[in-house]
Parts: sequence; structure tokens; C-alpha cells
Amino acid sequence: MHDDRSLVEGRLKRVLDERIRPAVYPESVPLDVAVWNAPDEPVPVAEGLAAEPVPFEVGAKWGAPWGTSWFRVTGTVPEAWTGRTVEALLDLGFDENMPGFQCEGLVYRPDGTPVKGLNPRNQWVRIGAPVEGGEEVRLHIEAASNPVILDYHPFLPTRLGDKDTAGSEPQYTLTRMDLAVFDETVWQLVLDLEVLGELMAELPADSARRHDIVRAVEKALDAVDLQDVNATADRARERLREVLAQPAVASAHRISAIGHAHIDSAWLWPLRETVRKVARTTSNMTALLDDEPDFVFAMSQAQQWAWVRDHRPEVWARVKKAVADGRFVPTGGMWVESDTNMPGSEAMARQFVHGKRFFLDEFGVENDEAWLPDTFGFAAGLPQIIKAAGAKYLLTQKISWSQTNKFPHHTFRWEGIDGTRIFTHFPPVDTYNCSMKGSEIAHAARNFKDKGVARHSLAPTGWGDGGGGTTREMVAKSARLRDLEGSAKVTWETPADFFAKAEAEYPEPPVWVGELYLELHRATLTSQAKTKQGNRRSEHLLREAELWAATAAVRTGSPYPYEELDRIWKTVLLHQFHDILPGSSIAWVHREARATYDRVAGELEAIITAAQRALAGEGSAPLVFNAAPHRRRGVPAGGAGAPANEGRTELAPRDGGGHLLHNGLLRVEIDAAGLVVSAYDIDAERETVAPGRAANLLQLHPDFPNMWDAWDVDEFYRNTVTDLTDADEVVPGDDGASVRIVRTFGDSKVTQVLTLPPGERRLVVDTEVDWHETEKFLKLSFPLDVHAERYASETQFGHFHRPTHTNTSWEAAKFEACNHRFVHLEEPGFGVAVVNDSTYGHDVTRTVRGDGDLGTTTTVRVSLLRAPRFPDPETDQGVHRFRHALVPGASIGDAVREGWRINQPERELTGAAAVAPLVSADADAVVVTAVKLADDGSGDVVVRFHEAHGGRARTTLTAGFDVAGVEVTDLLERPLADTAAPEADGARIAVRLRPFELMTLRLKRA
Repeated sequence: MHDDRSLVEGRLKRVLDERIRPAVYPESVPLDVAVWNAPDEPVPVAEGLAAEPVPFEVGAKWGAPWGTSWFRVTGTVPEAWTGRTVEALLDLGFDENMPGFQCEGLVYRPDGTPVKGLNPRNQWVRIGAPVEGGEEVRLHIEAASNPVILDYHPFLPTRLGDKDTAGSEPQYTLTRMDLAVFDETVWQLVLDLEVLGELMAELPADSARRHDIVRAVEKALDAVDLQDVNATADRARERLREVLAQPAVASAHRISAIGHAHIDSAWLWPLRETVRKVARTTSNMTALLDDEPDFVFAMSQAQQWAWVRDHRPEVWARVKKAVADGRFVPTGGMWVESDTNMPGSEAMARQFVHGKRFFLDEFGVENDEAWLPDTFGFAAGLPQIIKAAGAKYLLTQKISWSQTNKFPHHTFRWEGIDGTRIFTHFPPVDTYNCSMKGSEIAHAARNFKDKGVARHSLAPTGWGDGGGGTTREMVAKSARLRDLEGSAKVTWETPADFFAKAEAEYPEPPVWVGELYLELHRATLTSQAKTKQGNRRSEHLLREAELWAATAAVRTGSPYPYEELDRIWKTVLLHQFHDILPGSSIAWVHREARATYDRVAGELEAIITAAQRALAGEGSAPLVFNAAPHRRRGVPAGGAGAPANEGRTELAPRDGGGHLLHNGLLRVEIDAAGLVVSAYDIDAERETVAPGRAANLLQLHPDFPNMWDAWDVDEFYRNTVTDLTDADEVVPGDDGASVRIVRTFGDSKVTQVLTLPPGERRLVVDTEVDWHETEKFLKLSFPLDVHAERYASETQFGHFHRPTHTNTSWEAAKFEACNHRFVHLEEPGFGVAVVNDSTYGHDVTRTVRGDGDLGTTTTVRVSLLRAPRFPDPETDQGVHRFRHALVPGASIGDAVREGWRINQPERELTGAAAVAPLVSADADAVVVTAVKLADDGSGDVVVRFHEAHGGRARTTLTAGFDVAGVEVTDLLERPLADTAAPEADGARIAVRLRPFELMTLRLKRA
């Protein structure tokens, strides 16, 4: 016998590939095939089953991109196979890549009962075990000819990502449609040898265990008659029984395997296709649960569960039964696995509200965990939201993708901006698509950073991204790894069971404070600008619609649009999925998203208009409705009244060319090139723009990352920059109090209007870009005369500080980061904010000035547009409009206020009289993010608010109605039994808040 591992591995691989695996199906006969091609979009199952197909041959081409073909396969089980196990082998033309990225199918019986999904790793359908012989076989396959878009190297631009441009050329060749005998003994031998071969490859060369496996494998291969594998497979298995029975050592790492199929709600396929992906996967998983008593499957994203319920009732019935049996487990408690960097405060809260409520209503299941394996980093405000939703755990895998720094823990407590800590786990297997390979299991055990104090980790097991789920081969491997010497111990468990064990054994893990920044995929903060603008606009319109509709319901008795708001919220939450909002989906997805956001805006505008009209009454008095959470122009937050006159702005020529804007608070100089060379704060007697520099500077970079075009921007992009200083026009604006600038560059054009509003300490920058560049990155730069070692970025329910320096690799890696409505930086006595209405990506750098001036310049650059070509070759082409404002002399409170002002504009109409707020707060630091009626239809008023400045706050909430009682609730509007209600004096409620504390109150109306 040879003891050289490479020789044994080589022999094992060839024998498996050429002799043993082919013997799993030793006999086969062809099925008859017919096909009906759906004319356009997918049809209901009943229609597909009833359609009359035409004969079709194996070897023929089928499937236009994004088409649907209904194959009917028929045949008869040979009498000679009586007493044997028979399966149908249905190969639609699969390649060897992962499931979900090519053609797929769902098999039905003639009565419409779903059987299971088809994909490259799951091509079989059980006919009988055993068969009697002579059975008639008739199956229908709903086959989706989704094109292959992702081929990894290289990322080539493709028109296949949109049905409108994909063409009609058939994509696939029908490869195999057979009935075949399934030899389970040979199949089990394959799994025995795979597990031992993979374990052998991971063990040290000089270990006794490796030598034992080598000898056993060689004996088994010697026992196989290569000309009659089926007759000798059991003999070969006998040679392996002893080595497979050796138990793991007591200290072995323990892995909780959880059946899983991370399904992107949209990515390289449109939303409508995900509905079918989920149906295929859940059909497979319910079938596997029936066959494998130890197996447990978990699925997140309430939206996907709702799709099965609403579109595939026949699959839903099987899912509901499996849930009732405790083996098909709802997890995550969110509407979708959303991005967590960009969704606003209320949207992030509503992800949990709608997700948890769905699982409670449908199954009575309460999730304790947030389940976000593939999300691109985690905002520092998230722990408080998780806790406020009634959950206490977080799982993610994605941080292991970071390019620069290796995260130091796998199990830890994550502390957010308010001090909330969440028990968090990163699976050391480093994949959410674990397939039970020996290399994966060994990597998890070696990689686990908390050895010595903990020994439990989690492995999401199954094909994902495009769906597919766990296979019977994965379950069979896990059975062998349950207690196997040399390996970690593997057990099927639910997420709840895993977290309970992990927390019990490691009650005091290390703490990580602040955001969980992914050092990768930074460009997702900018790609597909219109999708991001649609999200931001929808969030603020929803807040406004709830506010005015609730006010009108209480004040005038107008009906509150419960159903409409619920539906719209779910639509907006769906589009926050971590490949839609980040801009990393195909063209079809973003084309539909733009149309959806337009429709949502129209519906919300109608709700807002109806409510404001009811509140204003009939009259001719000018009214301004102020939905922002701060008073402005004399109008209270959440109310309406006559606007105050706040002065005027003067426009004058500037010495040396250009223009001067002056409103008594700021004096802004715009040079002949349209650049802001001075923004002087008159009260502070302080210049904002750094000496010798210019703000409102557009900068263009080449943008060709090493990989992942729509996702990534690599740091070397900064090496080359073009300052766009040539101006076609720098002229007074039409209103006589602004400056208009026009620039052309490449194939694009920029038009900007700089406005200094009367009575306000802010310079508004409106930018319109007609963008026709390729692989370029456009930034808007504000170099500021502020010495700051850190700056604040708004995040959910507060803000988060990042350094402006690059002392360590951790800080240097954050060269592109996320903010919501503002970034703010300050030195003692003077601060500056840059606020925006729809952008998220930015960078902040700190440089020392020369020429004897030892001061520092801190430059804020807003990311406007990119032009990657994959997966959407036309990303961001066309006209875009952005609004930003530079706010000199701004405190953090000013930054908060101005961020809301630019995102929640006033609305003017005429009416009878002013409208008092339904609920108001008297402290500037307390920001009300939601005023609404309770979701249960009781008529109670729900108000959510938080401390926004980062300090302690006291405020008095005043209700514009008689209050009969006050309850502190969680996000789902359920009373918190262990939290005392604040003191109430009639309609006045005294509240104290910790820094960034989030609170939800339910006010019962008298």
C-alpha cells in the first residue's frame, strides 16, 4: 500500500469520477418529451399544465432569455426493474456551476402538485422505491431559461440583463430526460469516499488518523471491481465502516448546521423570477424534510414567504405543515435581508416590524435573531433597532470578505451608538453556502477565533444566492460528520438552538463598538443613483403621509389609509434588499425600481394632499405645512401656519470676476469659474473654505475596480483626478438671487444653481448632470478650513463618528463611507455641515497646508455618480438631479435640522386656519421620526422619537388631543412590561432620554 497522500488522492478521484459515480445509475431508458413555450411572461400553473405541447427531442435547443417552457415528460417503468429504486433524471442543459445562475425548473404532477425543483445539483425526481414495474410516468416541468450573466472572470458587459435587450436566441440544449435505476449502495459509497477523502486532505501529513484513512480508502478501492461496481460496492463500504465509526475527540469544535438557501430577492434576475426561485427551493426543502428526519431548514425574508403564500398556494400548504412540525424555521424577523447602511431610521425599524409581524401572524413564531448573511456592512445604529424589535442576536458572514483587516472575533457582543449590545456571530466557515465539504468543515474549526473560551459555530448549509438549498448529499455527509475522528462535530439545529448554546457557553464575549464596516463593495453607496433617490424620497413621503393622515384622522375624522400605507411600506422595504438599493442588480431590476418609485410617489402624494386639504379647510389664507421635526419659518414641526418673512438675499458682481451672494448671515464668493472661493460666516467672523482652495469643485476619476464593477471602488481610483474647472456659463440665476453654472466634459453636461436663501445660514447647491460617461466616478468637493480629527455621519436614530486620519489600516480602509442626511465636522467653537437630499457615499480627508500655514484642511467629498458596465451596462446614463447644502457655523444640532430641512420640504396651500401639531417635542435634540395611528386599528396614536445630538435630553411631548393613557412599546407597538411609562400631565408627557436613545410611545385617546 502506498502511504503517499497525493497518489491515493489521485487514484480516488479517478475511480470516483470514471467508475463509481457513473454506477449510481446503472440502467436507464429515455422519456418522451414535449414542450409548450409561454408566449411572454410566466403563466399560472394551471395554464401551463393545460397547454398543448409539441414533441421535442433531447439535444435540441430551447429557451429564449427569460422565457418559460413547459416540458411534459412521459414514459413507462420497465417491468424488469421491479423491486428496484427508480428516479427520473432531468437535465435541462445545466453546467457545473452553482444553482440559481442558469436555467431552472419546478416539477409538477399532472394534478398540479409540486414535486421538487431542478438545478445543476438536483436533477433527480424519485419515481418509486421500490417500483412494481409498468408504472406510467407523467411529469410537467416549468422550466425557466434564465440566462447566465455572472461568469466571474472577466466581468463582461452584457445586454442579457434586461428582457427588453436580451434577444430571443435559445440559450440551452436539453441534455437528458431519462428514467434510471438508482443504486443507493453505490451512492452511499460515493459519500463515504468523498467524506474520507476530503478529511484526509485536511489532516497533517504525519498524523496517525490520516494514515488510518489512507489505508482504509486503499482497501475499499481494492475491493471495487471496476467492471462491476454495483456488485462490489457493499464490499467496498465494509472496508470503510471501522474508520467511519471512530468518534471525534471530546474537545472537537462543534458546528450547528442549518439548512439554508440564501435567495437574493433580486440580483441577476428580476423580482418576478425570485417568486419562482423561492417556490422551487421551498418545494425541494419540504421534500427533503420528508426524507431526512434529522434535517432542519431555516428561511428568512418574510417577503419571500409571502410570495409563496400569494403565488404558489400548493407549495405554501407543504411549507405550513413543515413549519408546524418545527423543522422549516422562519428566521431573521425582517421583511427582506436589507442593506443596513442606507435605509433611514424608520425604514430600518419597519423592516423588523413587518417581518416579525408576518411570522407572528402566520405561524405564531417570534424571531430572536436578525439574519443577514450577505449584507454589505452594518450601520452603528442597528443594535438598538434589533433590541427595540424584541430580538437579541445577529448573524452575518459578509464581514469575512473584508480585503484589508481580518475581523478579530467570530462570537462577540456588538455595541451600537446608544450603548445597546447584541450577541453576534460570524460563522468561521466563511460562507453562507456551505456544502459540507471537508475543506469547509476543517476551515471552520481552524479559523474559529474564540478557541479556548468557546467551541460552537454555525454553518448555513445549502446552495444560495440564486436558490437551490440543501441537497441530500449534504445531509448524508453531515450524518458521517456527526461524530467523526479528525473532524468537527456536525449537528442539524435551528438558529435559536445555536444562539442559546453559543451564548450559554460564552456569556461574556469581547465587545466591538461602532459600525461593522465591510472593507469591500464601497461603491454600492453610489451606484444606480435613481434607485437611491427613489428610496430616500419614498422614506420621507411615507413619514409625511403617516403624519398628515394621522393628524387628519384625529382632527377631522378622515379615514386613515391603513391598507395603502401597509402595502406601500412593504414595497419600499422590498426595494431596500441588499442588491437593489445598493445598485448591484441587472438593468431590468433598476428599470422596474424607477417605475415603482414613481408609482409610490404618486400614491403617497395623493394621501398627503387629501389629508392636508382636510386639515386646511376652505379658505384663502396662505399656509405652509411643515412635516420636518423642527420649527422653521415660524411654522411648528408637524403643523401648518403662515410663513414668516425672513429677509432677502443680495446678488452682486465680484471683484476679479464672478458673483457675490449676501444675506446678512453668510457672504459667499463665486469666482469666474463657478467655484465657491469663500463662504464667510458673518456672526462668527470666520471663513469656511480652506485658504487657496475652492468648494463646489466637481472632480472626475477613472473607475475600473479589480472586480465586482457595480459593487467596488478600489483605493487606487484616487491616483488620477480631473478637476472640472472649465465653465461654459457663470451667470445670475433667473430669480436674481442665485448663480447658474454650466459645464461640459466628455459626453456629459452639468448645470448647477447656487442659492443663498434669505435668513438662512446655508448655501444650497442644486446639481443637474446629464451623464454619459463610462467607468468614471464623479465627486463634489468641499475643502473646509476646519481642524477636526473626526467627523459625524448621520445613521439610523443618531450619528456615528469616524476619524479623518489614517493612523491604522482600519481607518485607512474606510476611504468611502455612508451617511444619511448629513456629515458634520467641527473644532471647538465652529463646525460645518454638508447635507444632501439623496446621496450616501462620501469621503473625508485631512491634509496639512504648506507655504508656512500650519493649519489643516478637512475635505468633504460627496459621491454623485458612477458608470460601471456590469451587471447593468447602462448604469446611471441620463439626467440626474441632486441637492446639497453647505452649512457654515453649524453645530451638530444644526446639521440634524438642516438635514431634515433639505429632505422634508415645506408644502404651500391655502386654507382657513393654522393647524396645530398632533404631537410635538419642545427639545431641539429630540427628533420625532414617526407620528401615526397604531397598526391594530385601535385609533391610538403612536409616536417614535430619539435623542439626536449624542447627549442626555429632557423634553415635554405635547399631544394635540386628550390622552387617556401612555405606554412605552417596542417597535411592534407592544407594551414593554419592564419599562415604566413616562409621567403624563394631561396632554403633556415628560420624557428623559439617554444619548441616541430611541423610544416609542403609544398614546391612548380619551
